[in-house]
Amino acid sequence: MSNLSRLANLSGRTVVVVGASTGIGRGTALRAAQFGADVVVFSRRADALASLVERIEEAGGRAHAVVGDVARPGDVERLADEAEALFGKIDVWIHNAGVATIAPFWEAPIDEHVRVVETNLAGAMRGAHTALRRFIAQGSGVLVNTASVESVVPLAYQASYAATKAGVLSLTRTLQQELRLTQVPGVSVAAVLPWAVRTPFWRHAGNHAGRALRMPLMDEPEPVVDALLSAAVAPKVAQPAGWKARASLIGARLAPRLTTRLAADLTHARLRGGKTTPPSSGAVLRPLGDPATVAETPRR
Repeated sequence: MSNLSRLANLSGRTVVVVGASTGIGRGTALRAAQFGADVVVFSRRADALASLVERIEEAGGRAHAVVGDVARPGDVERLADEAEALFGKIDVWIHNAGVATIAPFWEAPIDEHVRVVETNLAGAMRGAHTALRRFIAQGSGVLVNTASVESVVPLAYQASYAATKAGVLSLTRTLQQELRLTQVPGVSVAAVLPWAVRTPFWRHAGNHAGRALRMPLMDEPEPVVDALLSAAVAPKVAQPAGWKARASLIGARLAPRLTTRLAADLTHARLRGGKTTPPSSGAVLRPLGDPATVAETPRR
């Protein structure tokens, strides 16, 4: 079955996109609406969500925005409640929220690392707990987590981000086994692992390195968007998005130590050789994709 044929199965379903203000999340919401899904979008930026809902509705789709923070448990429950109240049961829950801080681990304030964990991993756990309780009760539903190639191949100077993305992949794999053991056939979980993508990630991350970090050979957001929605209709637990992600994961499987070392050396070289930029405070870390532009900064 072609990818377009698969995505046609989204018609009439309710899709929740967490971390949807711009970037990959925004693209995912727009693409889901194009295929007839009712979309509920969530992030901390009310203005970005309002423009997203307006765009979907102008194209004839149905959408609703919920403003909140995945680090606050009540906000995630409120998101689910509003989605159900407006559109009935939730069919797909896509978790895409995340933040990062860039620095040697010991040089960034510990509070920033904790914020990364609270958003990327604890936020994903809250979303999964909220969605799966509803999915199991209704006997159907798909949870899709945005993991990363860094779930398997960590980059230097992103210790907390890499740790959380490894946790997201491990969480997804564990949930798959628990669903199998408890025999809930109508409920599925998936994780998509992108390579570096042109979204506003590094520019808006907390950066204490003194230089802008850029990854080479960045992907455009569209393949990741398609991978997330494909996972929503044909779930896979560790689905790479694009050939660079697949190549990285193959390298990690065949030569894990070499692949990890090469990735660290590449990051170090890019950081030291990059354009000088003043270190920024990560105290205002924003979810990935929050800034208004899609195609500027890489994300893994």
